[in-house]
Amino acid sequence: MKKIIHVDMDAFFVSVEIRDNPQLANKAVAVGGKSDRRGVLSTCNYIARQFGVSSAMPSAVALKKCPDLVIVPGRMAVYKEASQIIREVFERYTDKIEPLSLDEAYLDVTHVELHNGSATLIAQEIRAEIYKATGLTASAGIAPLKFVAKIASDLNKPNGQCTIGPNDIDNFLENLSLRKIPGVGKVTSEKLKNLGFETCGDIRASNEAYLINKFGKYGQVLWRRSHGIDEREVQVTRIRKSVGVERTFDKDVKSLQVMDEILKEKLIPELIKRAAKHLETRKISKLGVKVKFNDFHQTTKEQTYSDINPKLFSELLTEAVNRGNGKPVRLLGVHIGLADEAEKTLQLGLDL
Repeated sequence: MKKIIHVDMDAFFVSVEIRDNPQLANKAVAVGGKSDRRGVLSTCNYIARQFGVSSAMPSAVALKKCPDLVIVPGRMAVYKEASQIIREVFERYTDKIEPLSLDEAYLDVTHVELHNGSATLIAQEIRAEIYKATGLTASAGIAPLKFVAKIASDLNKPNGQCTIGPNDIDNFLENLSLRKIPGVGKVTSEKLKNLGFETCGDIRASNEAYLINKFGKYGQVLWRRSHGIDEREVQVTRIRKSVGVERTFDKDVKSLQVMDEILKEKLIPELIKRAAKHLETRKISKLGVKVKFNDFHQTTKEQTYSDINPKLFSELLTEAVNRGNGKPVRLLGVHIGLADEAEKTLQLGLDL
């Protein structure tokens, strides 16, 4: 039985804006275009949603519903940077990652041994690590089926999670609104309702051939989902390019000596451990150190190298920390780059 986690960041774009501008906290906030230019909202926070504001809503309409709504322009480069950090957190736990967008992904943790294989506890830790690394909250759904995990991630938002175990699937689906199934939009939902289908239980009581006749191939999908059938695997679309280890400090650190000790005594040994399985088939292409300062700005210093070298890591650390001009450090990370297949082939050819 598979163990799948669907991680979904909470109001991602808006949460980044509030993190970077704390004065927006406890206000109705949205990211989008200006109302006088026929702008549309990309997303909004949960306070704004209480007024009926939603994503894809014209800014002018949103302001009528919520006159105190603060609309800020999007900063895609910043969102992509945060998304990459979140991806790096995922990679500490599994290589089987299927990103759906900048702010959500499926993770297959079936063979992860951490927490005695408890996907629920793994999800809790991942969410905590995301918050440490980014200052942003995430919600998660845990289930043996992809579509159930996705639905479950929305049940305890924001900053929560929900587990639907193998023995709970049937009861969970019986009264589940078909509108909750990914892919069932407003038009399909209305058509289903007109035919007497509102829950998965209604679909179960029907005939697969009838559904296919009415909805084509998607009718079969509806029938299978309603019966708890989803054989789709987590689709890994990206070859891993690096392996890293990070530590977020309980208190900000200013001493370079303290950071160097942590690097050599904690981070590098853990990096060696994590990289071992990858280095059975891949070669190291570079070493790198990442430093995040107390204002959440971060810098990375890398150098081409073929071995894990503590002395070089220390030199990279010094250069990275100096870029902060004395700012305290909240997170320290080390990583190795992994040569791609073309580089590996070239190296093998040279060895011959």
